Amino acid sequence: MRFLLTAEQRDFARSLDVMLTAADTPATVRAWSAGDAGPGRALWSRIAEAGVFALAAPEEYEGLGPLPVELALACVELGRHAAPGPLVETVAAAALLARLAELGQEGPAKRLLPAIVSGACAASVLFPGASPYALDADTADAVLVVSGQELRLAPGHGPVQRSADPARRLSRPLGDGELLAAGPELTRTLAHATVLGRLAAAGQCLGVAEALLHRTVAYVKQRTQFGVPIGSFQAVKHRLADTLVAVEFARPLLYGAALTLAPGDVAAAKVTAGEAAYAAARTALQLHGAVGYTQELDLSLWLRKARPLRDAWGTPGECRARVLAG
Repeated sequence: MRFLLTAEQRDFARSLDVMLTAADTPATVRAWSAGDAGPGRALWSRIAEAGVFALAAPEEYEGLGPLPVELALACVELGRHAAPGPLVETVAAAALLARLAELGQEGPAKRLLPAIVSGACAASVLFPGASPYALDADTADAVLVVSGQELRLAPGHGPVQRSADPARRLSRPLGDGELLAAGPELTRTLAHATVLGRLAAAGQCLGVAEALLHRTVAYVKQRTQFGVPIGSFQAVKHRLADTLVAVEFARPLLYGAALTLAPGDVAAAKVTAGEAAYAAARTALQLHGAVGYTQELDLSLWLRKARPLRDAWGTPGECRARVLAG
C-alpha cells in the first residue's frame, strides 16, 4: 500500500512548524523545566488555537475529530520542536472522555472536553499498570486517575520528582478525589485511550528523531577535522545513514497505525519510532563529541527526551509483546 498525505494535511503540518518555530520553544522548555509554566501555558493556548486538541474530540464537544492521522502529524511537529507539557496525556484524556460519552456517561465529557479543546484545561492522566507518577500534575488543570472501575479527578499531587528529562515533571496524584464515572465500560474506554495516547507518543518520538538527525547533519557539515568537514568521513556517513533508515522506516508505520488504530499496529509504530529516537540521540551525542554533553546546547533538550519518550506509553518490550499478541 502506498500512503501519501493530502495537501491539506501537509499544509497543516507546515502551519504548526511555522508557529512553533516562531514561539522559541527551547526557551519555553527551559522555563518549564525550572518550574515557570507561564511561557509554556502561552504556547499551550496557541497549540489549542491551531486545533491540535480538537483532533481528539468529537464535534458535539467542540472538537473536529477524531482525526488520528492529523493528530499523528501534529504530534510529530510537537516532538520536532520539543514542545513541553502533558500533550500526549491531554490527548489520552480527551479520548477517554469521548469514549465514555459514547458508552452513555456524558457528564465528564460535557464538563471537561470543551475546555480541553480550547486549551483552557491541560489534563494529565494516570492509568493502571503505568508509572505511579503523573506527568506535569503540578501544572495540569485536571488529573484523571483510573483505578479499577472508577475514574476520579485527583484533588492535588505530591512533590515533583526528578526525571531524566527535566521538562517531564513527575508527581504522584493524591487519592480519594471526586468520582467522575464508574462501571465496567471503563475497561473498554481505557483501552481506547491507551491506543490514542500511544499513537501520540509515537508521533512525538518520530519528531524528536527528526530533530536530532537534522541538527546532527548540520553540525557535521560545519565541524572540521584534518582540514575537512567530519561529515565527509565514511564512518560518520554510515552512522547517519543508519539513523535515517530508522526514521524513514518508522514514518509509514506511524501513519499506517493512525489509519487502522489497531492496537498491534499502534504498538509497532510506537516501538519503531521510540527506537529511532533513541538511536538518533546516541548518534547525535557521539558525533557532537564533548559539546553534546553540555546542557547549554539546545541539542540537550531533545537528547534528554529520547529515552523517556521511548519508554512512555509502553516500553519497547511491552509494545513488542502487544504486536506478537496480534
